[in-house]
Amino acid sequence: MDESKTKLFKALGMFAIAGTVLVGAMIITEVKGYRFIGGGVSATNTISVSGDGEVFAAPDIANISFTVREDSKKVSDAQDKVSVKIKTALSVVRKLGVDDKDIKTQNYNSYPKYEWQEGTITCMAIGCPPSRPGKQVITGYEVSQTVTIKVRDLEKVNALVDGLATAGVTEMQGPNFAIDDEDVLKAEARKQAIDKARAKAEVLAKDLGVSLIRIVSFSEGGNYPMYYDRGMSLSSAKAESAPMPELPQGENKITSNVTVTYEIR
Repeated sequence: MDESKTKLFKALGMFAIAGTVLVGAMIITEVKGYRFIGGGVSATNTISVSGDGEVFAAPDIANISFTVREDSKKVSDAQDKVSVKIKTALSVVRKLGVDDKDIKTQNYNSYPKYEWQEGTITCMAIGCPPSRPGKQVITGYEVSQTVTIKVRDLEKVNALVDGLATAGVTEMQGPNFAIDDEDVLKAEARKQAIDKARAKAEVLAKDLGVSLIRIVSFSEGGNYPMYYDRGMSLSSAKAESAPMPELPQGENKITSNVTVTYEIR
């Protein structure tokens, strides 16, 4: 066998080895794909099951927002009025221990107020100048500022609401009780839902005489907080002039609803 044929056979051998390695890698990759949801060949025989989970937890924060609104002939005067009231209200908030990081201006609006002014008729005789049409004229300005507050000490919520009212705040939203970090609760509710779905699938597969092969699809709904009033009040303290507001905290419920589809064989 001459040298050229020897080189040819060596080259063909190397290509064959490389091809074998490539095919093997593709097969391994394909097999690994079956470990992932929806991986590999499309499933023809499947069953779908659902599960739900719910977790109750007491709120640990309260969100309150209030708006101060003033109007005046001059926009600067309206702004000054709003600033004075906001400063008074925030003084009450800070005295109750709310940090500046938990106080935020949600929006600040300033816009003119209009009034329709009728047109004028100068005279009825021939040759008089045309009448002036009506028009919108500015009569003043309205300025408003909305501030949101996150209260971390729930024992101070009712005193805060009462303090804002005493400071002259007439537009208030809240308190809305919530959980500051819901991720842990969402994960717990999701795990409950998945465990229930898996248990259903195992029972169903046993009843049908089949085996669960892999998960081919997964979807989740829920994961939103729901408020439940358990009748718990923040404080029974009473002010001398008026009763302190009674603000039940209740509980929040985090829910998760999942649907899992299994391939069966």
